[in-house]
Amino acid sequence: MKRLIALVLALLVHLMTLSFAALGGWAIAAHVTSPLAWLLGGLSLAVAWVLRPRLRAMAGDAEVLERAAAPELYALADRVADRIRVPRPREVAVRDLATDTWYGRVGPLRRPVLVIGLPLWLALPARQRVTLLALAYARVPTREELVVGGAMETLDAWRDALMEAAPLRVREEAQTKITASSLGIADQPGTAYEVAGFFGRLLGRVLGGPVLLARYALARLAPASEAAARRRQRELALRAASPEELAELEELAAGHGYLAPIQAAALRGESVAAIREGALTRFLLTEDGVLTSAPDGELLGGAASGRIDEELRAHYARAIRGFGLIS
Repeated sequence: MKRLIALVLALLVHLMTLSFAALGGWAIAAHVTSPLAWLLGGLSLAVAWVLRPRLRAMAGDAEVLERAAAPELYALADRVADRIRVPRPREVAVRDLATDTWYGRVGPLRRPVLVIGLPLWLALPARQRVTLLALAYARVPTREELVVGGAMETLDAWRDALMEAAPLRVREEAQTKITASSLGIADQPGTAYEVAGFFGRLLGRVLGGPVLLARYALARLAPASEAAARRRQRELALRAASPEELAELEELAAGHGYLAPIQAAALRGESVAAIREGALTRFLLTEDGVLTSAPDGELLGGAASGRIDEELRAHYARAIRGFGLIS
């Protein structure tokens, strides 16, 4: 029931944004010759633009790989996507210093994109690379989650505009300097600027009340949706990974325990191959002894994983030079 109420409230928030856009368009179209209509219509359209749901964009430091240059990596991405039952990524990109891996739709055309963070990817054996991609694919939000999340962003924009507006710092500094240089003669309380600012902030507090109330209600209802989303994501990820593999990867990624040895090796000037071999050492130790090679996964074997490393070797070499910047 809470999920339904949260969805209805989120839809009302988005309807309010659409109403600003519709009102602005109607005002201009119905009164083309009126300057006042253009002013009010433009203001209404500007409000709708500021409150619009934001489309996810690819990070500026992400480098898209051509499919011909990384066929093994694209093949793995396609296999795991098919297992999780999400659209195959149209593009696969890498980030040198980002530790997370992300999948989603970007841009106006909403093309599916997979972005891999190289530091963690470099440290994982074959089976955990599959788990990493499975988790990234599983975290794709549903339409309901997108609607609720977008409504929260809109309400945050409303709150910031109405409740957190303050006098311009530059204006206050200029007023202070004028007062000081005029020996107090220009220190006139209640200027038109200050009065307008006071009434503007007062109006913001009045209009901001319903916005804060709606945001509070949606924030209280959202955890029910978030709990359901986490359960759904785990069920999807289990299609390509075991519970033990999920727990192992989450523990490794959360503690960043893999990062310090890689950073130290990079600072010593070790080669990419040596860094990769050292990172895999931790996965060779088991309760029964030492393995001769890291365990393979169902969707990715050690040989194929090695070919992916060859495809990314130049990117690894460039990335490790900046690993010391990761904290």
